[in-house]
Amino acid sequence: MRTTETESTPDTSTAAGGSFAGPLAGVRVIDLSKILAGPYATMSLADLGAEVIKVEHPDGGDPTRAWGPPMVGADATYFHAANHSKKSVTIDLKSERGQAQVHELLAEADVLVENFRPGSSLQTIFDYKELAAKFPHLVILRISAYGDHGPMRDEPGYDMVAQARGGLMSLTGEAGGPPMKAGFAMGDLGAGLFGIIGIVSALFERSRTGKGQYLTTSLYEGQLALHVNWATNYFADGNRPHALGSGHPNLVPYQAYRAADDYFVIAIGNDSLWQRLCTAIERPDLGDDERLSANRGRVEHREYLNEELSRTLRTNTVEHWCERFSTTEIPAAPIKHLDEVYADPQTEALGMVQTVDHPSAGPIRQVAFPVNFNGVRPPVRSAPPELGADTHDFLGAADHPHPATTGA
Repeated sequence: MRTTETESTPDTSTAAGGSFAGPLAGVRVIDLSKILAGPYATMSLADLGAEVIKVEHPDGGDPTRAWGPPMVGADATYFHAANHSKKSVTIDLKSERGQAQVHELLAEADVLVENFRPGSSLQTIFDYKELAAKFPHLVILRISAYGDHGPMRDEPGYDMVAQARGGLMSLTGEAGGPPMKAGFAMGDLGAGLFGIIGIVSALFERSRTGKGQYLTTSLYEGQLALHVNWATNYFADGNRPHALGSGHPNLVPYQAYRAADDYFVIAIGNDSLWQRLCTAIERPDLGDDERLSANRGRVEHREYLNEELSRTLRTNTVEHWCERFSTTEIPAAPIKHLDEVYADPQTEALGMVQTVDHPSAGPIRQVAFPVNFNGVRPPVRSAPPELGADTHDFLGAADHPHPATTGA
């Protein structure tokens, strides 16, 4: 994106037969990260139109290429989950030639993303202060386990470790049961999402100042930010929060309930919905109970209310209740498995799953970016790259970099 302030922004419109350039068209990202948090952030930038060059070690590349089965082609599906629409270049970052090659790439880049192990030789080799001095236009994002400050700053970490130390596992699972991690990698994905916000914000500021900056986020910080209402509840009353299964700390009824054949969820967000629910399940006694008329009382009498609801809901099937609640506009839903989710007409209508051709594995499906621009979903532009597939193209060009321009 190394344009001046007088140049126009990229056209993101999609004409008939045309292509979606994306709001980040013209931005070049050098991805030195691996595993999930960094790669997910850079894949999202690629979905938004940026050119992402993933730098990998010649011997095996990103470790997630081997995190299988299942495999697609030579690589694990875990790698495929966070690396589509990128180019792959192999460089030995610890060699002098490799370091020179990265610097050549950075001269023409806008963003650098890395998650080097704290205190490692690579963190020293690619010190952000030296990079910022040499490439003042560069936006540098560092993702770590615990951040750049504090007693834990040099500790390594994986997603489950962050979920444990960051409190998420204490809030997940049934009340009184063993701690559980979230089904998604919320430590990694949370850090990746906040990293994206930081990068886009820094690029916007650079469009005004012409200067890049150094950004940091961590799996731990992301967990703290995502506590939201759990944290403010604790700040207000000082009581230690604990897991509620599928329940909500501030709303009742708002959880999964057992019907005659399976579980489903009901989400009652206000008092009028509560009265509507009581009518729909033919329990006027609950609707008339003054203790339950306001949400505060329902929270205070959570156990009694849930026992009464469960007794009634077990008398019929999930399909029965969901159909009845749909006609009365009560928020409720069956709990679907992923095979059902990806076969759902709603998923198809949104165009969230796209197919791209992989050079050795053939057509593969990928989940697209969850934001539309003027009604257009950013396309998955290419399959996850095979290791080193683009090395010749980029390192040949990088040997003769164009002079850097000034501005954003």
